[in-house]
Amino acid sequence: MGLALAAVATLTAAPAAAEPSAVRLRLPAPTCGSPIGVTDLHLVDKSRPDPWVAARPYRELMVSVWYPAGGSPRLPLASQMAPLAAADFDDTLAPALFGTRPGTVDWAATTTHARADAPVDRRAGRVPVVLFSAGAGAPRTIGATLVEELASRGYAVVTVDHTYEAAQVEFPGGRLERSAFPQRPTQEDMAKAQRVREEDMRFVLDQLARLGRGDNPDAERRRLPAGLRGGLDLTRIGALGHSMGGATAAQLTHGDRRVDAGVNLDGGFRGSVATTGVAKPFLQIAAENHTRASDPSWRSFWDRSTGWKRELRFTGTAHYSFSDAEAVVPQLAGELGVPAGDIIGTMDPRRAVTAQRAYVSAFFDLHLKGRQTTLFDGLSSRFPEVKPIP
Repeated sequence: MGLALAAVATLTAAPAAAEPSAVRLRLPAPTCGSPIGVTDLHLVDKSRPDPWVAARPYRELMVSVWYPAGGSPRLPLASQMAPLAAADFDDTLAPALFGTRPGTVDWAATTTHARADAPVDRRAGRVPVVLFSAGAGAPRTIGATLVEELASRGYAVVTVDHTYEAAQVEFPGGRLERSAFPQRPTQEDMAKAQRVREEDMRFVLDQLARLGRGDNPDAERRRLPAGLRGGLDLTRIGALGHSMGGATAAQLTHGDRRVDAGVNLDGGFRGSVATTGVAKPFLQIAAENHTRASDPSWRSFWDRSTGWKRELRFTGTAHYSFSDAEAVVPQLAGELGVPAGDIIGTMDPRRAVTAQRAYVSAFFDLHLKGRQTTLFDGLSSRFPEVKPIP
């Protein structure tokens, strides 16, 4: 069980406020420099009760849609985390993941490079879609470094919070829902979480189809950014995730005909896909110590996958290198003395971020846009730390 999921057991009722001298963090700018926008959607699935909280007669999700935007310099930059969620993250997951003391980092002050509710840039036509799922217990916001890059390169990236498994989810009106996941989950609990995630993602795809038909799926019927309805190309869909989110991406790629390709960022496989593999393009990205020998699910998945497939090992990385930790931990190390190597390994953080962005973007460019690349042909002179595994 990862640190993010283990931290669910430490939830408290009164998050600490950021201290006046609290550290403020920065996210790396997308390399393309093209404007991006983001909007949040509150989605309600009335076809099923909530699987984690029996008192909830239906399932509620918060998602964010990141996309190429028209120039809107007067619109504010969106925060990485909503304020109540940021305060709760500071009190729960941040100490477990990064070893920070509550109040020493102002997580609510971190801004993204996306303009809130900016109009969609429709000059390039409808854009392909990538669904993103974070690791177990983690919020949808923790993959912004990679998500923003994809949006700037012409993708609509939909990040999904898995309510009551994620440590905290903030809904409209200042409602914060904390995790109801068991403090000591069994294998059955983890298998259930995987099934729930897949159901969540299928539902999100259904709601994106509503957007494609010109409808507004937001529960509050809030005004959507201009061009969002009808702006997504739902004939080109990818799935991407870190840790348990990577297993979710694999299961969705395997089981949903709407999904064309998937990427797993260092996650062990769960569910039927671990033994069936996939017949569609799939990219596995591994931390240095994650191998097919150490993880039998990777071996069985690889052996049974029959589509285009590649496995890449990033020398000097650790499990959380494939989240926003790679970008923020060096800042925390400099300001607060956080032991960076214990969390993200020894690969130069800037090179690690650049390499992740390059390989994931090239994969989706190849399989969702038909753009050829030589990056997967063998060891790259640009990224000698990235080892192709035959």
